[in-house]
Amino acid sequence: MLSWEFFLLGLLAYLLGSIPAAYIAVRLTRGVDVRKSGSGNVGASNVAKLASKKLAIPVFLFDIGKGYLVVWLASLTGMDLFYQIIIGLLAVVGHNWPVFLGFKGGRGIATSLGVVLAVSPWLGLVMVVLAYGLAPFKQLALGVLIALFSLPLLAWFASSLFGISDKSGALWGFLVLFALVIFRRLTPSRSEIGRDLSLGELIINRMLFDRDIRDRETWINRSS
Repeated sequence: MLSWEFFLLGLLAYLLGSIPAAYIAVRLTRGVDVRKSGSGNVGASNVAKLASKKLAIPVFLFDIGKGYLVVWLASLTGMDLFYQIIIGLLAVVGHNWPVFLGFKGGRGIATSLGVVLAVSPWLGLVMVVLAYGLAPFKQLALGVLIALFSLPLLAWFASSLFGISDKSGALWGFLVLFALVIFRRLTPSRSEIGRDLSLGELIINRMLFDRDIRDRETWINRSS
């Protein structure tokens, strides 16, 4: 049976995750709604485009911290690892569907990284390397997909290497994380720029590139 700590921390995680640092930063410095400009993503990458890379750094760190903090707090209560990860994922849910922004938020990648770092710093480092390995080729979204797909496999087959004592809990927790990220990519309303695409092409583009069309520059600048 789940304890009261789980429900209390779950609520805290969602509310903390809902704090839209990217939205606040760009609104205060540029007077722009980050959801309606650039990529439309409420995250550090869009802050870098709309404001500055220097401003994106604290936003990125804050979003990581949301996921890390709640998993750390959950670990202090003695929860099983699977439930610690679920608490972290509630922060990701808050980031993706924030109550403070009408449930329209970001992709939760930085917050997911915070969750992974809290479980295993070394596994978090591997996630960063895998995700950002394709960044020089402007394929960060594909790198993130590869990293998230690898997490359950690494947690199961190399648990001792990453200091994970409960590999079953990590496996199932990271599978839920992967499913959550895929769900977030696939569920937004079809954009005007992608209205003529077939459903199959749209799904592939969203899965691999996290956008409706393959042309990155056209997608980012569509509302600039």
